[in-house]
Amino acid sequence: MTTAARPGNAPVRNSTNRMQPFDSTEEAWFWTMAALIARRDGARIVSGAGLVQRPCEPDDVVKCLDRLYRQRRIDLQHARILRIWGERQAAPDPRYPSDKGDWRLWREAISRLDWPLRVKGIVAGPLPVAQPAEVLAFPGPRA
Repeated sequence: MTTAARPGNAPVRNSTNRMQPFDSTEEAWFWTMAALIARRDGARIVSGAGLVQRPCEPDDVVKCLDRLYRQRRIDLQHARILRIWGERQAAPDPRYPSDKGDWRLWREAISRLDWPLRVKGIVAGPLPVAQPAEVLAFPGPRA
C-alpha cells in the first residue's frame, strides 16, 4: 500500500525566486564536476547549503549528459573529455596543439548539453531558436 503526503505535510522546495541559474553551460559543468569531486572525496551534498542556491542538483546535469549519450548525440570520447577538463576546472585551450582535439570534442559536447540545460532552467537565457518552425503541406493525395 502506498501512502500519499497530506497537503499540509508535503515537502516544499525553496522558492525559485532565490534560485540563481548558471550563466553558461560551462559554468554549470564546472560546478557539477566540483560537486562530484567533493562527493567522491567524502563530502555530503546537501541541497540549499551553498552560498548561491542553484535550480538543480549535480546529478540533474549528469542525467542530461546521460540522456544525450543514450540518444547517441554524444560519444564516450565527449564524456571523457568533459570529465578530464571538468576535473581540471578549465576548458581546453585551442592555441595549444595538444589541446586542439580535446577542444573540438569539448565544444561539441558543451553545445549539445546547452539545450537540455536551458530547457530545464539550469542555464539562464533564451533558448537558441533562430526562427519559428514552418508547417509544410504534405504532398500526398487528399481523401
